[in-house]
Amino acid sequence: MLDDIDRRILRRWQADPDMTAADLAAAIGLPAATVARRIERLREAGVLRGVHSVIDWTALGYAVEVSLRVQLDKTAPRAFDTFMAAARKVPEVTEMQTFLGRVDLRLTVIARDMAHWQSLYRDAILTLPHIAEIEALMHVATVKTDQTLPI
Repeated sequence: MLDDIDRRILRRWQADPDMTAADLAAAIGLPAATVARRIERLREAGVLRGVHSVIDWTALGYAVEVSLRVQLDKTAPRAFDTFMAAARKVPEVTEMQTFLGRVDLRLTVIARDMAHWQSLYRDAILTLPHIAEIEALMHVATVKTDQTLPI
């Protein structure tokens, strides 16, 4: 699906995502119009799904990050849908993933401090519907977050 030019564009863009299409074209030695068309084609094919800003939550005063492993009561009809709809309404839930296996979902929750976390846990998390079991893992350090691929 990808040819050498597409791979060159993606490699360069992964290395410097702030690069404009014109700068990208100059860096790989192609006309800007060609690179722009290639980028549009990659978007249409679903290879490029968007451009994201990465927010440093600690810079905004959120010093606590917790990963929650959740098992749902799957005997309840539509337990997943109901739980996910309710969890989406909690602003401090920054990520939600579903799994097959013993853990049904994983939530990432941020809080300003431990007092805020305790309040969130009691008032927002434990009140989510259909929780059968929950385990909280306190985040200590981020070792790797790189989402680049060897293209």
